[in-house]
Amino acid sequence: MFERLREDIQSVFHRDPAARNAFEVLTCYPGMHAIWLHRAAHALWKRDWKWLARLVSNFGRWMTGIEIHPGAKVGRRFFIDHGMGIVIGETAEIGDDVTLYQGVTLGGTSWNKGKRHPTLEDGVVVGAGAKVLGPFTVGAGAKIGSNAVVTKAVPAGATAVGIPGRIIVKSDAEVEAKRKAMAEKIGFDAYGVSEDMPDPVARAIGQLLDHLQAVDGRLEGMCGALKNLGSDYCAKELPVLREEDFAQIKDEARSDASTH
Repeated sequence: MFERLREDIQSVFHRDPAARNAFEVLTCYPGMHAIWLHRAAHALWKRDWKWLARLVSNFGRWMTGIEIHPGAKVGRRFFIDHGMGIVIGETAEIGDDVTLYQGVTLGGTSWNKGKRHPTLEDGVVVGAGAKVLGPFTVGAGAKIGSNAVVTKAVPAGATAVGIPGRIIVKSDAEVEAKRKAMAEKIGFDAYGVSEDMPDPVARAIGQLLDHLQAVDGRLEGMCGALKNLGSDYCAKELPVLREEDFAQIKDEARSDASTH
């Protein structure tokens, strides 16, 4: 028991820079208190002392503002940061090293008996106010953004954001480098296609840059072929793209991105 307690305290130090010492964690972290009370309630639940288990769970909710059904299965080094308003349903399953922030709901979408709450595998992080609803799995190492509403499975290592939750797909590094080079070539600020942009906008701009890259490559090939045939058509200089012509566009892009 003391080894498990020591493990819980160390998990707080690993994930909360505000934690100063073990005594502070023991006495002032309601997330830890809720987990310890849940372990007692869960042990009673497994022994079929249902009413007593619910009583301990209800006491934990009253003390901490965190509601964990005694039937929920919780792994090791589970960390609840702040915690107020968290609700974890009866058939929820939580793996090791999972982190939840305040206002998270691991709920169901059905009144049918059986598995109706989500399973969070090892290392999952769920941001403040997120709702994870339904009997599906959030894969190991996945992240759920703040205030997201997720009703479908999330692959391991992925990030889900928005309402309804959607998976953010990270682009290949080589593709991103080509897009950045093309953006600089045409005088477009690469800031406009950063992660700060809304996902559909960034995707659309990325596709435009990919298309321009392909057109640019094809034109260079055609010019090479014409040059081999003796034509000097491609020797003509292209119009210069002046930096000052794009200054206002860049400023507007930075201003829009900073407001999101």
